[in-house]
Amino acid sequence: MSAVILALIAGAVIGLALGALGGGGSVLAVPALIYLLGFTPVAATTASLVIVTVTSATALSAHARDGQVRWRTGLLFAAAGIGPAMLGGALAGRLPAAALAVSFAVVAAVAAIRMLRHRPAPGTTAPVRPVRAAAAGAGLGAVTGVLGVGGGFLAVPALVNVLGMRMRAAVGTSLLVITINSLAALAMRAGTASGLDWAVIGPFAGAAILGAWDGKRLSAKLPGDTLQRVFALVLLAVAGFMLVDAVA
Repeated sequence: MSAVILALIAGAVIGLALGALGGGGSVLAVPALIYLLGFTPVAATTASLVIVTVTSATALSAHARDGQVRWRTGLLFAAAGIGPAMLGGALAGRLPAAALAVSFAVVAAVAAIRMLRHRPAPGTTAPVRPVRAAAAGAGLGAVTGVLGVGGGFLAVPALVNVLGMRMRAAVGTSLLVITINSLAALAMRAGTASGLDWAVIGPFAGAAILGAWDGKRLSAKLPGDTLQRVFALVLLAVAGFMLVDAVA
């Protein structure tokens, strides 16, 4: 099977998960790029940032039309993560491939476990704590910069629990944060982006965008908890495989 066809299939599946779950689907982009398309860990995390940026920006426009983006809060949250995202983007190119793969596997496992746990109910509120909000924004930026993941699985709970945002608004606002952090991380990887295989990344990103629209429709027909648990189990298996492969 050609690399372009594999990219289209992987992109569609990841976009479907992203659209159905509102976050977390893009975490599969890195392992797909490494194990299906033969990218190195550094190239995979850079390519993933490109895919995450265009997919999140496209999804952001849809949520903005529905009035589910809190622009001021999202920009302030993202501001705390821009610096760490840029530093993480610069650091990623200097990390050994095995260390990058192990770090990604650990974060993916954490994401899967978080998804398997009960999520906050829509409308959950909490007192806003500026220091915790800044720390959460900085941590999300660092994860985005180093590992090339959007971090929706971290951003949404942080926006709900730390900033007291409603779930639907948190999902839309997280896309704004992810887009900004991904762009900041890409700015620090501009030198490595020229060596990427754009003939593969282009179809991958396009299929992810289209898949996200289908995922949004799928989420209206199937129970969200069921979709999330199935995805979490798949992600946990992928994280385990990556960890074993990296240390073997």
